[in-house]
Amino acid sequence: MDESKTMTRGSIWKSIVYFSIPLLIGNVFQQLYNTVDSIVVGNYVGKEALAAVGSCTVIINMLVGFFMGLSTGASVVISQYYGANDHKKLHDAVHTSIMMTLILGVIMTFVGILLSPTLLNFMKTPADVMPNSSLYLKIYFAGILGLMVYNMGAAILRAIGDSKRPLYFLIFSSIVNTILDLVFVIVFDMGVAGVAWATLVAQVLSAILVITLLAKSKEAYKIILKDLRLHKDMFTKMLKIGLPAGLQQSITAFSNIFVQGYVNVFGSSAMAGWSSYTKIDQFVILPVQSISLASTTFVGQNLGAKDVDRAKKGTKTSLMISIGVTIFLSILLNIFGNQVLSIFSQDADVLKYGNIFLRTFSPFYFAICFNQIYAGALRGAGDSNAPMVIMLFCFVVFRQITLFFGTQFFSSINFVAFSYPLGWILCSALLAYYYYKGKWQKKLNSVVD
Repeated sequence: MDESKTMTRGSIWKSIVYFSIPLLIGNVFQQLYNTVDSIVVGNYVGKEALAAVGSCTVIINMLVGFFMGLSTGASVVISQYYGANDHKKLHDAVHTSIMMTLILGVIMTFVGILLSPTLLNFMKTPADVMPNSSLYLKIYFAGILGLMVYNMGAAILRAIGDSKRPLYFLIFSSIVNTILDLVFVIVFDMGVAGVAWATLVAQVLSAILVITLLAKSKEAYKIILKDLRLHKDMFTKMLKIGLPAGLQQSITAFSNIFVQGYVNVFGSSAMAGWSSYTKIDQFVILPVQSISLASTTFVGQNLGAKDVDRAKKGTKTSLMISIGVTIFLSILLNIFGNQVLSIFSQDADVLKYGNIFLRTFSPFYFAICFNQIYAGALRGAGDSNAPMVIMLFCFVVFRQITLFFGTQFFSSINFVAFSYPLGWILCSALLAYYYYKGKWQKKLNSVVD
């Protein structure tokens, strides 16, 4: 049964909420990959293993973030051709996106394996953490193609309004990952290598499922192996939108390697506390990220259908929903934060550092809503350059300058943590100003031509 869905008519808030909920659940399960890894090693291996898996996250995000940005570009192009009902160009866009994924997947496998040791040293990774971090990254990047293929396939399905089937595949693969984590670590005593292999197997399975679905479809977005190639015009359009988003995500993640370095100097307990809390942090911001992705698809489809007014109303609705949900989650986090942190580790020092991060971040989560929703809407309109420039300035330049000079006067982990909310607030203010100035409308050139 075809589950594609147009967002160009009907209730705006229902379109966004109904699209976001499966996407949110899917993102939760995808986040469970690394979170379950951390929980298992933190409880059954030790705090050094927890610190190792956590410190790998920034490196993974740096390389994977670049590809995720490109998949956003592919999703926008596909959503606009879907909204315009242009089956020929939709077909070309889908096959270009898959071919691009296969090529980049091979490149990223080798780049990730080769660069990981250098980046770990650059982050001042302690000697007691280094062996496990290096091993985890080598295995993870050996299977990175599976993750990339799944995410591009899911981006294609989301672009045509189907956020349910990617969710089903993620639930399945997340369950597999969890079971294999426990079996490899507890039964076979494989340690950090066990959770890495479990992740690899689960990612490959999710890729097989989504590609099989697209290959068996009877719709215009069906994948036909002999048609896989890079269509120059499609590839150019995807890069125009996706490259800025990819650069923004990867450079921001790279800057977090410096932040990780500031955390690492406080020792493995601080690293484990940071690792524990960042897992919680990623779950808290998942709703706004899911709504942001929904707004990108909503804006893309409606601009494809030439309905600018409906696209703008969708952005406003997305913002209101995300603020309400985020404030509610922030309140829950302050009430139950210590109990949630204890899931990762019972170590007193680890919990102490985790609570420092929790109390610093939680009052400011609402600020993330503005920069995520406006950035998502602008990308849906085909304007990725403004979000890229603004986010890079706030999350990289401003944050690193703040940390560099601030730590000269405040040798405190609290100050390191506070650099994040400062960046969120500045970024939201600048993106809101840009959006309401309307420059993106004046230079609006729809991807559909």
